[in-house]
Amino acid sequence: MSIFQDTYDVIVVGAGHAGSEAAAAAANMGSKTLLITMSLQNIAQMSCNPAMGGIAKGQIVREIDALGGYSGIVSDQTAIQFKMLNKSKGPAMWSPRVQSDRMRFSETWRLMLEGTPNLDFYQDMVKSILIKDNKIQGVVTNLGIEIKGKTVILTNGTFLNGLIHIGEKQFGGGRAGEGAAYGITEDLIKAGFDSGRMKTGTPPRVDGRSLDYSKMEVQPGDAVPAKFSYLEVTSPLKEQRDCYMTYTSPEVHDLLREGFDRSPMFTGRIKSIGPRYCPSIEDKINRFADKDRHQIFVEPEGWNTCEIYVNGFSTSLPEDVQFKAIRSVAGFEKVKIFRPGYAIEYDYFPPTQLRHTLETKLVEGLYFAGQINGTTGYEEAAAQGLMAGINAHLKINEKEPLILRRDEAYIGVLIDDLITKGTEEPYRMFTSRAEYRTLLRQDNADFRLTPKSYELGLATDQRLRRMEHKLKESNNFVQFFKDTSVKIQEANPILEQKGSSLMNQPDKMFKVFSRPQIELEDILKFEKVKEYVDNHNLDQEILEQAEIEVKYSGYIEKEKSNADKLSRLEDVKIPENFDYDKIVSLSFESKEKMKKIRPVTISQASRISGVTPTDISILLIHMGR
Repeated sequence: MSIFQDTYDVIVVGAGHAGSEAAAAAANMGSKTLLITMSLQNIAQMSCNPAMGGIAKGQIVREIDALGGYSGIVSDQTAIQFKMLNKSKGPAMWSPRVQSDRMRFSETWRLMLEGTPNLDFYQDMVKSILIKDNKIQGVVTNLGIEIKGKTVILTNGTFLNGLIHIGEKQFGGGRAGEGAAYGITEDLIKAGFDSGRMKTGTPPRVDGRSLDYSKMEVQPGDAVPAKFSYLEVTSPLKEQRDCYMTYTSPEVHDLLREGFDRSPMFTGRIKSIGPRYCPSIEDKINRFADKDRHQIFVEPEGWNTCEIYVNGFSTSLPEDVQFKAIRSVAGFEKVKIFRPGYAIEYDYFPPTQLRHTLETKLVEGLYFAGQINGTTGYEEAAAQGLMAGINAHLKINEKEPLILRRDEAYIGVLIDDLITKGTEEPYRMFTSRAEYRTLLRQDNADFRLTPKSYELGLATDQRLRRMEHKLKESNNFVQFFKDTSVKIQEANPILEQKGSSLMNQPDKMFKVFSRPQIELEDILKFEKVKEYVDNHNLDQEILEQAEIEVKYSGYIEKEKSNADKLSRLEDVKIPENFDYDKIVSLSFESKEKMKKIRPVTISQASRISGVTPTDISILLIHMGR
């Protein structure tokens, strides 16, 4: 008798960041969900750096939170330091980031998942997927157990045929100390999928007790830390742990070069492409030979542990070379290594084989999320997991899918980039990838996404009410600035102090606040503003929201107008079996690309690499537009 009698609505394979969010979303929406992992001890493990957020990634975490995901809440509850990056730039660039307690992060995720109704767990390796008539049927585990599922979400991370490299040594594994997963790649190739190989790497972990911090620059958190989640269940940090910064040197580089003849990167043993924006230390000194030093960030792994993550020193060089070189870094002269850095190669599946829902085009009911799609980073994985979990639930309930547009979320940009352009190197999100980044700020993710999540039944009443209160109060505050006049004698002393040109006649507060030199703390000096804030009991979040809306109103309106134009092309749907060969005037390259990607809308077709504006015009004419 099988231990699994029932057919699950959703089976999630892998319990990293993608798998955890997928399982939580599907189960919270009411689907009977099973999360299968090779190790229940390592749920939502931070395989690389102990941090969440950062440039563009912080915006994604806030979007996940606004949609009712868990990443923001867990990040807040296990943070040891908070920083808002890019505060010197405009708010479109502000990006929250936390240093996390690695052990608590994983534990908190597991406890939250265990507290989620409709969610079962099973520890085993999935070695095969069951497909019949191009439709998913379930999975088979290493123990030979068949588990039936209406939908399956694969979130295998770096485990598919994972191969770890340290110098000339190599061994199978999905992570240090954990085995690789075998069988799934072969099943998918048999079903007609294209696959490829990618590489990522990680630095050594060291004993913090053996470091000399007096030789490093301290990197404290924000004086007034914020947080990720929009909910009140989490609070900003009251105390924080410092990080530190040090540098490599020409001596370090020379010592590293001594091992290049044994480096799997340079001897050809590693054939796949690694993340361009997070290169290994040997790659950095090879590519940037003119630089005589590189930054090294010294990041604690938690509140109480002495383990340190050496950010910026990712390497797959032999362990003796790593040890000798790292001991020449300032502050690391007596360092003890807990575990060496390594590189890992793994299978991925080019994401042009997916629909916008992250369901595969070849097999109905089969979804891919995370590194299996060629992305890198916890945040990108978690976002895909969340969307796959939501869409798997919607599919089996025969409801409209949730597809986020490029002007609605960074998550929309991420998924559209992947399935429209594909990727041949690990994909990482940047603010520069989003053409509407002034609309997609970290501060307004709840305005953009919470109503959608509430309609799906994922966001709670409490979350929606909190968002509506913030929206109403910030809009009212902006209106107050538009309606309220300010006298010359009250404004000019403040304007003079800030080096802004003086007023000749009374003007609206909105225009005064719009001046680049005038900041929130200046505007709060005006008596009427102070009175309004006190009477309406406005918190910092609402004040900052109103400030951004006032200061960037011109940019915001321009982007909204551009987004509206784009959405008209989003409304022009291309029939699923459209015959591109019929259009003689389309270029050969465009035909081939469109036949491969099968764009759903004219807008998506316009973003395919190699498709020209002329091709789009021809397509529109052919469709009678």
